Amino acid sequence: MGVKLLDLISQNSELKGELVEKFSAVIDSGSFILGPEVELFEKNVADYLHCKYTLGVSSGTDALLLALMALNIGTGDEVLCPGYTFFCTAGCVARLGATPLFVDVNYDDFCISIADLEAKITPKTRAIIGVHLFGQACDCEAILELCRQREIKFIEDCAQSLGARRNGKQSGTFGDIGCFSFYPSKNLGGFGDSGLVCTNDESTYEYMKILRTHGMKRKYFHSYVGGNFRIDALQAALLNIKLKHLDRYIGGRIGNAEFYLEKLAELESLRLITLPKVAAGNKHTWNQFTVKVHASERGKLRQYLLDRGIGCEIYYPLPLNRQECFEKYANNLPVAERLASESLSLPIYPELAANHLSLVVSTIEDFFG
Repeated sequence: MGVKLLDLISQNSELKGELVEKFSAVIDSGSFILGPEVELFEKNVADYLHCKYTLGVSSGTDALLLALMALNIGTGDEVLCPGYTFFCTAGCVARLGATPLFVDVNYDDFCISIADLEAKITPKTRAIIGVHLFGQACDCEAILELCRQREIKFIEDCAQSLGARRNGKQSGTFGDIGCFSFYPSKNLGGFGDSGLVCTNDESTYEYMKILRTHGMKRKYFHSYVGGNFRIDALQAALLNIKLKHLDRYIGGRIGNAEFYLEKLAELESLRLITLPKVAAGNKHTWNQFTVKVHASERGKLRQYLLDRGIGCEIYYPLPLNRQECFEKYANNLPVAERLASESLSLPIYPELAANHLSLVVSTIEDFFG
């Protein structure tokens, strides 16, 4: 018996009848671009987030790109972002001709270091992207204070954190714009690429709405150079069905994380692994359950698990400041580089059976003898 790192079939098969029925209804409607299904999904997510405005978009990457464009980020601007995250956080900045300036992260929670962030703000800094990595919110209050002091914009990268809360408030609703992904592996996983932006500012919302459709205020009359950032009606319709189950999915992930934290505690006490920590005031949604293992052992443990059919993955093997395409922006980020050499993510999806969880734990215990 093996354990997959992710099993999309088990979650979607439970809803297959309802999903197929909705798919058929959308096909019969002939409405595939924006329209009522998208509007309903946007309303439902806005209600879930307790946020005034949402826009469905084509991907989590395009959500970030649209947010940066809406804040008029471009050539000559600096955007501060963590060096330990997925590529698109900084890639979208560079695509617009702005400079991604990499900030180190905290060892305990993987999120952006406030001390390093403050030290790297310059007169050219136009925005900060805070990433709620692996399903845990970064220190939004501290970032907001820095932004207010220096008139800097705050974008939240919530690709992995829909449903995460900090001091009772939903991730994505602290800053100027929140950016979400519905890539199939996310807590709310779609059936291809799709995403969403949210904001409480009406003028920002209206601007993003125009930019989403090639900068058109009315058909074929373009006020701005935007892009094709629309979510598909089919994606929105199917995500509407799964949204009703999101809190249950998150509850399953939390339960699985609690099992790991309890059963692997002895290995941590022996200093063989380091378990992830939940920061005070946070509700962690566990998009990933990422342990840290000494660099000399991480690769061996990964291969040991894979050889025994246990799925695992390294998120992320190379920090952004060391990526070839960002060579001209390279700087030293000691914590991010350490995490890149030590981190290993274990299966955490909500449909994991108890015997699967136990097998993951026992296999790790066997490795350490």
